[in-house]
Amino acid sequence: MQTNSKKAEQVGLPATSRLSRSYGKADFADAFSVDLPGTACNDAESLARHIFAEQPEWIATLQGVRDIAVWPFGLKRTVDLKIAKGDRLSIFRVFERHKDEIILGENDMHLDFRVSVLVQPASEGRPQRLIVTTLVFYNRLLGRAYLGLIAPFHRLVVRASLDRAQRIGWPGR
Repeated sequence: MQTNSKKAEQVGLPATSRLSRSYGKADFADAFSVDLPGTACNDAESLARHIFAEQPEWIATLQGVRDIAVWPFGLKRTVDLKIAKGDRLSIFRVFERHKDEIILGENDMHLDFRVSVLVQPASEGRPQRLIVTTLVFYNRLLGRAYLGLIAPFHRLVVRASLDRAQRIGWPGR
C-alpha cells in the first residue's frame, strides 16, 4: 500500500459518474476527491471497502447519537443497516457494481440517498483520482430537517474517511 500526502478536497460533481443523470433531481449533492498513487488499485469496490473499513471511533460515536435521535421517528438505525439482508458494503446497500464505480445507498421513509465511489483514470498529467459523490432525495419534510442537521457532519465524515484511507495507504494493484 502506498499513500499520497494531499488531503481530500471538495470538488464538482463528476460528469462521468453513473449518478450524473440524477444530479438535477437531487435535493442535496456533494463530491470529495483524492488523488491516488500510481500503485493503487483501480477497482472501485476494493477502494470503497478500504474507505469504509475501520472508521475512527468519533464517527461511531456520532452514529450512536444519530441512532438515539432518530429512533423515536422510526428511521433506520446503524444496527438495522448492519444486519440488513441483501448485497451490502458496510452499512450501505449495493445498487450497482462496475469496475470503475460502485453505487451504494439506502432508501428510508424520510429520504433516499446514493453514494458513488468512482475511480477516474490518470489523464493529461493528472494522477488517477477517487471521487466520492453523495446525492440525497427527500421523501418528506423530515428528510429536509434531518439533512439540515447532519450535512456538516456528513462532510466531516466523508473527508475524514478519505483522509484516513489516504494516510494508511491504498490497496495495490
